[in-house]
Amino acid sequence: MKKNMFAVLSVFSMCSLAAQSTQEIRALYPGEQAVVKEHKIHYKLKLKDGIPQAVSEEEQEILYLSENAGSYMSRFSFYQSLFHPVDHYEAYTETPSGKKIPVKDFKTSQNISASVFYDDVKQTSFDFPSITPGASGHLALTKTHTNPRLLSPHYFSRGIPTLHGELKVSFPKEMSVRYLIRGTESHLVQFSSDTRKGETTYTFTVRNLPKDMHYPDAPDNAYYALHVIFYIENYKDGDQLISYMSGLDDLYKLEWGFVKEINKSVSPELKAITDSIIAGQSSAEQKARGIYKWVQKNVKYVAFEEGMEGFVPREASLVCSRRFGDCKDMSSILTVMLNYAGVPAYYTWIGTRSLPYDYSEIPLPIVDNHMITAVKLDTGFVFLDGTDAHCIFGVPSGHIQGKQALVGINEKEYKIIRVPEYPKEKSRLTDSTFLELTDKGIIGSVRVNMTGYFAMDMHSAMSYTNEKDREKYMKGYFNRGSNKFRLNKFEVTDTGNPDWFRLTGQFELQDYGKKIADEWYLNLNLFKFYEHQEIDYPKRTIPIEHEYKNSATYVTVLNIPDGYKVTYLPESKSYKNEVWGFDISYRQEKNLVIMTQVFENNHLLLQPDKFQSWNKVLENLFPLYRETISLSKK
Repeated sequence: MKKNMFAVLSVFSMCSLAAQSTQEIRALYPGEQAVVKEHKIHYKLKLKDGIPQAVSEEEQEILYLSENAGSYMSRFSFYQSLFHPVDHYEAYTETPSGKKIPVKDFKTSQNISASVFYDDVKQTSFDFPSITPGASGHLALTKTHTNPRLLSPHYFSRGIPTLHGELKVSFPKEMSVRYLIRGTESHLVQFSSDTRKGETTYTFTVRNLPKDMHYPDAPDNAYYALHVIFYIENYKDGDQLISYMSGLDDLYKLEWGFVKEINKSVSPELKAITDSIIAGQSSAEQKARGIYKWVQKNVKYVAFEEGMEGFVPREASLVCSRRFGDCKDMSSILTVMLNYAGVPAYYTWIGTRSLPYDYSEIPLPIVDNHMITAVKLDTGFVFLDGTDAHCIFGVPSGHIQGKQALVGINEKEYKIIRVPEYPKEKSRLTDSTFLELTDKGIIGSVRVNMTGYFAMDMHSAMSYTNEKDREKYMKGYFNRGSNKFRLNKFEVTDTGNPDWFRLTGQFELQDYGKKIADEWYLNLNLFKFYEHQEIDYPKRTIPIEHEYKNSATYVTVLNIPDGYKVTYLPESKSYKNEVWGFDISYRQEKNLVIMTQVFENNHLLLQPDKFQSWNKVLENLFPLYRETISLSKK
């Protein structure tokens, strides 16, 4: 294989899309720096001694189109892990004249993830040499997939256009393979099946696939990027039909195998800690609340994902003595402590909202990437996520709302339960600003009350900022009116209740408002929410993700100066449709003018068919931001 790699690449280069010149491709994709001219990957599934095995052969060709492409697009990378080791790789640049310049300098290092402290994923990086317009970078590599149950979906779409993409999956007649095509452009995939000499090959092909668009408010690309999920359903070993990943029973058998040998006993230290927590508590809920709070406060979340450590939780006694662990370790210690306290608790697997899959649809390991604990109370199941140090008991952590949970009751029994979405009424923010007019502008004070996820987020922000960073954070948080806003004082009120948080502050805002002779003109819209947030519809086809449902109220109270009266008060307005809406009201109470703005969000994921309705609300909102009140002398 190794000595023939360049020969294979050469034939591949000459044959692939030879009819299209660089100029034609540049015209097809104006403004693009590069395109994926060809990306082929062939998975070969086999049976050896009655056990499925998998290898893959991959070839890529990147065609560079612009003078600038080489300066920031010559760098290329590929990844491997203990479950997907790379057996061989080679790369070279083919110049416009046909000369091949091999890559000689490959650097392999630990892949650094923002969410994982350590895992076994390694990244091999290199630079394609001599990149000029019309040059192409070629990469070929082979991998062994040591556990075919853990095969990853194949993604066709990339950050640059793809002219030709091809996925092949070959398997013997004794094996049954299933597949699903996911993504907003799934209709672009051409599928064919061919059987020869007892081997079937599925072929998935795309041509002229646009690049993935990047939006900061989009969900993970698994929601929209074009990809194929494929897996071994079953196979025959002689006359026996072996169920491999044919349904939830197979998945649960795999998942339960990761926990069945742990926590056979409870350490004296963990017993003593649990006893001290539940002393004097009579109800299961009181015990569960106390144990959850202790774990949140005393066990630090640190993610480790090396090899089987990415699947098997550590012993609860070890987590207790270390005082740190990953999500599986948090599930381990919570489950053990709760069961020891007489509270029914279960290891629970779940996918975070970064994954769009359900267990009931795709019974594969790719459906989950997280582990929590499910507690059975008289009122039903409560889901405890030990990785969220500020989550309210009984409230799902924000990143698992609406997801299916796989609750392990025992070796044979499990439940699939949908985690509820936290209603908007439970996450409230009320921001009240009190204004006084001065000769230089306005002075004022602010009072902010938060509940639900608003409060949890603020608890988290305050716990991870030092005094200097906190002051900077607060200046940005309280800012309103204009860039002349100056925060003079702020106070954080933390009662220890995770479901409530209060902030107060005092400020001045020079040159805000206009005084002409004996008239004051003042725009009470200190915030202009959602400006420049119109959705580029119908061009955008990617959903919008919101962190949580919520209700936000902003109240601005102006003290009418002595000797003045209100001569103009804008009309109260409201606009709502099936997606969202707002209420803006003005009223006068004695010597006060009160403006109230209410915005509500009842969507975690806003789909493209709702974009037009979203924009319609903004069309009605933005003109109201120009409204001013006027005061004149009596």
